[in-house]
Amino acid sequence: MKKYTFLLCCLYTTVFLFGQETIEWTPDYVLQLSDYQSPESEIDSALTSYSIYSGSKIDFSFNMNSVSFMFTKNFNSKVKTIFQRNLAVLIAPDSITANQLLRFGRYDFDLVELYARKIRKKIYEEKGTFSDSKLFQPIFNELQEEMNTVSAQVFKATDFGKDAETLQKEHEKVTLGIHALSDFCESCKPKKIKN
Repeated sequence: MKKYTFLLCCLYTTVFLFGQETIEWTPDYVLQLSDYQSPESEIDSALTSYSIYSGSKIDFSFNMNSVSFMFTKNFNSKVKTIFQRNLAVLIAPDSITANQLLRFGRYDFDLVELYARKIRKKIYEEKGTFSDSKLFQPIFNELQEEMNTVSAQVFKATDFGKDAETLQKEHEKVTLGIHALSDFCESCKPKKIKN
């Protein structure tokens, strides 16, 4: 009995720790410096450079038979925005720079959610009864590329988030875009398209 109790405790701990590695996007969660848990993350006055890898990404997966797939229109729950703590890197020489980078990381996490909603919307609009799974990859690739371009432009325009005013304006645009696509949150059911 003790052996099974120990095994159950190990399994529970593994599940708990694995679950803590990713954060799913919600409108209420604000990233913290403590979320950048990669071993490469550090704030050290000896550093002469700074950088960030946000750890935010769109995760898209589904597993269903062809009949279920044929009659499924809403794939919102299959497209997730996640932040991977164990892969998120923030390197800064001081806390001021670290917080500037963090503000950019927060912007980027929201930008990824905006593009997840754009992907959900486009899939919803283009998925027909006889569509197959080949429909998804071009949509994902096109919008992923667009998102990467926008992120790089804002990264450069704000000098890694140091230009707080410009970053705030860009973040507000993203927030407005998220609200405009409110029917395409992960748990939402979009309104039917009228022909």
